[in-house]
Amino acid sequence: MEDKKELSSKILRLLAEKYPSKESIYERIVHLQSQLSLPKETEHFMSDIHGEYDAFFHIINNCSGIIREKVDHVFGLRLTAEERAEFCTLIYYPQEKLEQMAENGRTSPEWYLKTISQLLELSKFMSYKYSAAKVRKSIPHRYESAIAELMNTRPETDEAQFVYHRALLKTIVEIDSGADFIKAFTILIKRLAVAHLHFVGDFFDRGSRPDSILNLLMRQPSVDIQWGNHDMLWIGAALGSEVCIAGVIRNSLHYGNTDVLERGYGISLRPLSIFANNMYPDAEPIKSLEKAITMIMFKLEGQLIKRNPDFQMSSRLLLDKIDFADGTISIDDKTFKLNTDQFSTVDKNSKNVYKLTTDESQIIADLKQYFQESTLLQRHVDYLYTKGSIYNRYNGNLLFHACVPLNEDGSFRKFTFDGKTYSGRAYFDYSELRARQAYLNREHYGLDFLYFLWCGRISVTAGREMKTFERTFIDDEMTWVETSDPYFKLIDKEEVCTKIMEEFDLDATKGHIINGHVPVQVRKGENPVKGNGKALVIDGGFNKTYHKKTGISGYTLVSNSRGLRLLQHQRIADVRTALKENRDIESVSNTVELQNYRTTIGDTDFGLKTKEDLADLQSLLSAYQSGLLKPTK
Repeated sequence: MEDKKELSSKILRLLAEKYPSKESIYERIVHLQSQLSLPKETEHFMSDIHGEYDAFFHIINNCSGIIREKVDHVFGLRLTAEERAEFCTLIYYPQEKLEQMAENGRTSPEWYLKTISQLLELSKFMSYKYSAAKVRKSIPHRYESAIAELMNTRPETDEAQFVYHRALLKTIVEIDSGADFIKAFTILIKRLAVAHLHFVGDFFDRGSRPDSILNLLMRQPSVDIQWGNHDMLWIGAALGSEVCIAGVIRNSLHYGNTDVLERGYGISLRPLSIFANNMYPDAEPIKSLEKAITMIMFKLEGQLIKRNPDFQMSSRLLLDKIDFADGTISIDDKTFKLNTDQFSTVDKNSKNVYKLTTDESQIIADLKQYFQESTLLQRHVDYLYTKGSIYNRYNGNLLFHACVPLNEDGSFRKFTFDGKTYSGRAYFDYSELRARQAYLNREHYGLDFLYFLWCGRISVTAGREMKTFERTFIDDEMTWVETSDPYFKLIDKEEVCTKIMEEFDLDATKGHIINGHVPVQVRKGENPVKGNGKALVIDGGFNKTYHKKTGISGYTLVSNSRGLRLLQHQRIADVRTALKENRDIESVSNTVELQNYRTTIGDTDFGLKTKEDLADLQSLLSAYQSGLLKPTK
């Protein structure tokens, strides 16, 4: 086995292949060292979009209101409020706004010249916290040289520079490329406004177009994702889990958003529809579909629970607790009346109650083929695995979707899987491993775990016992109460937050826990900031179904070099309204943490990696200077 000295020598020789001269090392060291002193780049955190594409589209385009703030700062004394609003709309939706203005005869060479000049000024202002290399990389490739040249001009300092700058702008307009350059500048501005986007779970369900959200997200330059329980359900369905497929279809029917299945992913519900209409001819078509797939789901769920005792989900085995003769069910030694007697697909023999009929087996097989053959759905799942994880440690913060399972006293709850016991971070790592095994192997062992992550009471992405059966078949609402993990109340305690951060090897005095999953009921006075500022729950209810419950339209958490701000969105304009009225997001900004110093890149994860690279380069330079290694150039 190689000793450390021999290994270090090998690393230096490999590094020398990339930097064959002292001059090449000088250049790289200067570049890296100077980067460390730049301000930390801006990060945005979002969660629980739940298919609400219009809201997500507007937030991505206006960067959660950051662009409007920059426009007001740069042009507040030179443009009226109406002019600034229209300028912002142009940045958000350049294609649509340009078409609208052209139709109204409002575009002219003078307008293009003025508008491009304003976009250039805004771009320069927003670029000052970045290195020249980073700015150039943010420019759309086809316009890189021309825009980089414009960004480097200083017309205010020299007459020759002014003439050159003016000539560049006039040429762009004269060759009729003004519209193209406007679009390119708007892309640059958005990339400069938000350097990195964190998405803390749940793209799917409730809203109608999670597919469009993922298409848009895949075009963003820098993203990481923490999987939510709804994401795990859809991932399981795409990978071939029959119970996940039934769950996805049941949710889509229940929330009235089958468009994502049929139009978005090309998954036909026709075989299920024919079967459901035959089984429930008196019900409305959508209701008959929901009844049919719900029963299939409960049967498949029962089979899964029986073959996975480690999941601790036996309380969900309820089909075999039904007394079909008198239409009642026994739960925890109590008897409740069922609201239906339509169990025609259930074998009343308790030994076979969870067995699919021949027709049900064929339907789920057909649906499985549709899910596995959906090219777009498979592409989205690949993306979710490439960018996603169960949790992430990023710049001192701990990101995950739902909860760290705890006991009532705040200690980490222990769970046994396959004879091994896990808790805290080890349990998160185990969950990640099982989720990735499901993606790689696509076998029952892994796919079952994805369904567990969706709805398991002890799952790190769910953390509560779902009462889908009770809500479907029992009118007595006392049976609907869903027991949740103690985490959701204990996170209010600073000492619990500190303990969790330390479990994940993070400094609780500098970082924060950031999660979503549970909508914050602002209407009732609930605060998203927990544990004396140590934790932030950023599920503000983007989806319209939550607006009455939360009283707002979602959150965006913004982290920049000066601290943390939580943007509470009151109202989000749709694209049509934004274009017609130049209306923007109505948001309230709350400062969560204001620093009296500026965080630099040197303080970030990237900065730590850069310092390691600098140390390696210094070692190589010393080897060259001492003669230990000979430069090849």
